[in-house]
Amino acid sequence: MENIYLLMIVALAVLAIADLVVGVSNDAVNFLNSAIGSKAISFRTIMIIASLGIFFGAVFSSGMMEVARKGIFVPDQFAFSEIMIIFMAVMITDILLLDFFNTLGMPTSTTVSIVFELLGAAVAMALIKIGASQTETLADLGNYINSDKALVIISGILLSVVIAFTIGALVQFISRLVFSFQYEKKIKHFGAVFGGLALTAITYFIIMKGLKGTPYYDDIKTYLTGNELYILAGSFVIWTLFSQLYTSIFKKNILVFVIIMGTFGLALAFAGNDLVNFIGVPMAAYHSYEAWVASGVAPGEFSMGVLANKVPTEPLLLFIAGGVMVLTLWFSKKARSVTETELGLARQDEGREKFQPNLLSRSIVRLTTRVNDGLTAVLPASAKSHIAKQFTKVETKAISKEDAPVFDMIRASVNLMIAGVLISIATSMKLPLSTTYVTFMVAMGTSLADRAWGRESAVYRVAGVFNVIGGWFFTAFSAFIAAAIMASIIYLGGPAAIAILLFFAVVLLVRNYISYKKSNSLTKEEDSLKRAESSSIQGVIQESADNIAAVASRSNKILSDSINGLALEDLKLLKKSKKGTTKLTTEVEEMRDNIFYFIKNLDEASVGASNFYITALGYLQDMSQSLEFISKASYKHVNNNHRKLKFNQTRELLDLQSEMGTLFNQINVAFLNKDFGAIESFLKNKEQLMNKVSDKVQKQIARTRTEESSPKNTSLYFSILMETRDLTVAVMNLMELYANEYDSKIPVAEPAGTSN
Repeated sequence: MENIYLLMIVALAVLAIADLVVGVSNDAVNFLNSAIGSKAISFRTIMIIASLGIFFGAVFSSGMMEVARKGIFVPDQFAFSEIMIIFMAVMITDILLLDFFNTLGMPTSTTVSIVFELLGAAVAMALIKIGASQTETLADLGNYINSDKALVIISGILLSVVIAFTIGALVQFISRLVFSFQYEKKIKHFGAVFGGLALTAITYFIIMKGLKGTPYYDDIKTYLTGNELYILAGSFVIWTLFSQLYTSIFKKNILVFVIIMGTFGLALAFAGNDLVNFIGVPMAAYHSYEAWVASGVAPGEFSMGVLANKVPTEPLLLFIAGGVMVLTLWFSKKARSVTETELGLARQDEGREKFQPNLLSRSIVRLTTRVNDGLTAVLPASAKSHIAKQFTKVETKAISKEDAPVFDMIRASVNLMIAGVLISIATSMKLPLSTTYVTFMVAMGTSLADRAWGRESAVYRVAGVFNVIGGWFFTAFSAFIAAAIMASIIYLGGPAAIAILLFFAVVLLVRNYISYKKSNSLTKEEDSLKRAESSSIQGVIQESADNIAAVASRSNKILSDSINGLALEDLKLLKKSKKGTTKLTTEVEEMRDNIFYFIKNLDEASVGASNFYITALGYLQDMSQSLEFISKASYKHVNNNHRKLKFNQTRELLDLQSEMGTLFNQINVAFLNKDFGAIESFLKNKEQLMNKVSDKVQKQIARTRTEESSPKNTSLYFSILMETRDLTVAVMNLMELYANEYDSKIPVAEPAGTSN
C-alpha cells in the first residue's frame, strides 16, 4: 500500500513540472506585455530581466504555500488517503484546463483554477464521506470546507477585477494629463518626480512588502515595522535624485529604467504569488506523505490535521521550480498567442479586431458615450480644451505600423507600477490574487483612459474584455466541476483510475501540442496576402504581383473544390472550400483596413498609387465575395440534402470551372514571373468566357421550360452561373487595370519611409 502512495508522490512531482510549463505559458504574458508593447527595450533584454525576476521571486513563495494546505478545506476532516485523492484530482485537472486555454490563445487565471479545483475536489470528497456516514447530513458540508477563508480568497480575486481596472484608468488619466502623448518634452520637467514615485512603489511594495513571505523577514522585521513612512519618504527622495541624474547626466529616458524595474518587479511578484499554484499542491502532498509514513497509521485512518501547521518550504525545490519557469519562459511558443490577445485589446492604434461586437458591448459603449457627452457638457470650455490638447495623439509617419509600439512608455510604466503594487499588497497579505486578472484589467483600464477605445474600436475592445472575463468565470466553473469529477473517478477506480487518467492527460497534452504546432506553422503560408508599402504605381504593381498570383491560385482551388464538392455531394470538400473563402475574404478586408495607413504614408506626388491600390483591392473584394457566395450556396445545398444536380448541369459547371482554372493558372504564372506583358494574351478570352456563361444560362432556361426540374437545383445553378460571370468580370477588370497602368520604362520607386 505504501508503494502506491509513493508512486502517487512521484506522479505529482512530474505533474508539478508539467504544470509549471503549462502555467508559465499562460502567465508569462502578465509581466512581459507592457515591455513588449512599448518596445522600450529589446525582446532579449526583456527576457533576461524577467528571468532574473522569476528566480528572485521564487524565494518569496514560502508564505503562500498555506493556501494549498488549509486555505480551502479543513485538513483534519480528511484522512491521508482522501487528501491524496484531492491533490491528484487537482493536478490532473489543472494541467488539462490550462493547456486548453493556452491552445485557444486566451489568458486565464492559474490562481482561480487552483482555488476552484481544490474547492471542487474537496467538496466531492466531503460529499462522499457524508454519504457514507450514518449521522452526517448535507448541512455538515461546512465542517469540511474552510468557507470563511475560501470566501475571502474568491471575493479578493473578483474584487481585484474592479479595483485593478479603476485604479489603472485613474492613474493613467492623471499621468496623461501631466505628460500628454508628447511626453518627451514634459519628461524633462516632471520625469524625475514620476520616476521617483514609480520606482518607490515598485521597490517598496514588491521587495519590502514581499519579504513578509520569506523566512528572512524576521531578521529585518524590527527595522521595518513602524518605519514604513520613513522608508517610503527616503526611497522617494533617493529615486527622485537618481531619476534626475539618470536623465540629465546620462541623457537617458527614465521611463526605460522604470519599465526595466517594473518588468523585474512584476516577474518577482508573479513568482512570489503564483508559484503556489504550480507546486503548492505537490509539496503539500509530499509533507502529508512524510507525516503519514512517520505515524505508522493506516492511510484511511490518519487524520491530516498536520497540514494546519506551518511547514517551511525547501529552498532547493523553489530553486528547481524557478529554473523550470525560466526555461519555459524562453522556449514556450504558446505564450505568444496569449500575448497577442492582450496587446490587441490594449493597442493605441486601429487595426484588425480579434473579437466581434455583441449586444452587451454595444449597449455599454452607447451608455458610456451618453454619460461622457453629459459630463463633457458640464465641463468649462477651458478644461475641455486642455484635456483635448493633452490627449492629442502624435503621428509617427516615419515608423511602419509593424515596427511601431503598441502603446507608449508612459502607459507601459503605469501598467507595471500599478499591477506590481496590487499584486505585492495581496502577496504580503497572503491572498492568492490573480496576476492575470490584475495585469489584464490594469492594461484595459489604462487603455480606456488613454482613449485607445475610440468610436472605431470600442465595441470590439469591450466585447473582447467580456470574452476574456467570461473565460475566467468559465475557468472557475469548469475547474470546480472537472476536479470534483476527477476526485470521484479516482475514489471509485483507485490506482487503475489514476493510471488511466494520467495516460489520458498525457495523450491530450501531446495531441494539443501537435495540433498547436501544426496550426502555428500554417499561420504564415506562402500564399498569404501582404500589404503594399510602395509609393508609386509601378512600385505597387511589382510589390503586389505575388498577391495577385496567390489570389489566382487560391481562387482556382476554392472554385474547383466548390464545383467538385457539389458534383460529388462531398461535404468535406465543400467545407474546405468555404473555409478557404473565409480566409481569403478576411485577408482582403485586412488589406482594405490598411488603406488609411497606406495613403497617410504617401507623399503628395504619389496620389496615383493610392487610386490604383484602392481600385485593385475593390476588384479583389468582388472576386472574394463571388467565391464566398458560390462556396456557401453549394455547401448549403448539399448540407440540406437537396436533390443532386442533373448530369447536364454538373457537366456544364465542370466545363466552366475548367475554363476558369485555365485562366487562373495563366494569371498565376504571369504574375509570379512578373511577366505583365502576358496579360494581353488572356484578356482576349474575356468575351469567350462571358459568351459561355450566357450560353449555359440560355440552356438552363430552355430545360426549365420543357423539363421537370427541381426549383432548388434551378435556383442554385443560376446563382452559380451569375456569380461566375461576376467573378470573371472582376478578374478581367483587375487584369485590365494592371495592363493599362504597367509601364516597363518607369523605374520602381522605393517604399514609403525607406532610404538608401
